[in-house]
Amino acid sequence: MKIGNKTIGGENPCFIIAELSANHNGDLNVAIETIRAAKKTGADAIKLQTYTPDTLTIDCDNKHFKIAEGTLWDGKTLYELYGEAYTPWEWHKKLFEVAEEEGLICFSSPFDKTAVDFLEELNVPAYKIASFEIQDIPLIEYAASKGKPIIISTGIAEEEDIKLAVDTCRNVGNNDIILLKCTSSYPAPLELANLNTIPDLKKRFNVEVGFSDHTYGALAPTIATTLGAKVIEKHFIMDKSIGGPDADFSLDVNEFTDLVNKVRDTEKLLGKISYQISEKVNKNRKFARSLFVIENVKQGEIITENNVRSIRPGYGLHPKYFNDILGKKFVKNVDRGEPLALDMIENLSKNL
Repeated sequence: MKIGNKTIGGENPCFIIAELSANHNGDLNVAIETIRAAKKTGADAIKLQTYTPDTLTIDCDNKHFKIAEGTLWDGKTLYELYGEAYTPWEWHKKLFEVAEEEGLICFSSPFDKTAVDFLEELNVPAYKIASFEIQDIPLIEYAASKGKPIIISTGIAEEEDIKLAVDTCRNVGNNDIILLKCTSSYPAPLELANLNTIPDLKKRFNVEVGFSDHTYGALAPTIATTLGAKVIEKHFIMDKSIGGPDADFSLDVNEFTDLVNKVRDTEKLLGKISYQISEKVNKNRKFARSLFVIENVKQGEIITENNVRSIRPGYGLHPKYFNDILGKKFVKNVDRGEPLALDMIENLSKNL
């Protein structure tokens, strides 16, 4: 599948998404400069979130709507948090234009049908379903029906939730599905990452897989890459000093650049399944072992372990023939230090 000009999966490079989220602090210029900064890190894409407080919840301060779960946002109501964090819809067109200028793919997470309709007008190349929306089957169905790749985070999902979401996409004819292993804790402890789930997601649901990360640093995304993640998503902030709801677990320019570099280096290290050696390595085969004459010998002398040995370098006969040549005669005088060759040995098959 393709998102913008990037092909996802197979031997293609990991698709790295910088999540803008709330890291604009309500300032359009900060949002614009954050997108420009994301380009400098080497990210492939910038992702927005398309909602308003009223499309996510209601303005209510009873116990059901107050955050008290040991999070960074405890004490706020949901409406207050989303009012602080949301990206104004009137910014979207400008932000998409800036991303295009920078050569970044831009798309978003819709949180209701009106957001999908709005994003369709901007011709987004993909949709991301946030972890807490994986149970919103009508939203998934509507977004998937647009025929664009669907990226789904699994942060709060059990297996049956994931299956229902995947089946919903397929039931409307959309098979371009990417599941992201995710831990919906902010920040997420390392011991809850369970990255071994990544290859299992791919096998169990027959989809492309990735990792939406809320841990500190670049370690978890790097390991996720070794486990087959083809998409990495991480919250990105231009400068942590500006603060904001997501600043604590977001990566700044230097940190995100380090993440990108580590993922790309990991991809180089993983390479592909191959038993061929490179030209550079092949040149070093001369330092491998081979059979050499280690004493001056005369024509007619018998080859023994005392006058022929397997040693470095690799210019002589292959050591696998050592037992075949023992007891044979030299047909010429050979000086110590000469590589053993077929024409030195009596009655030795040329087919060795």
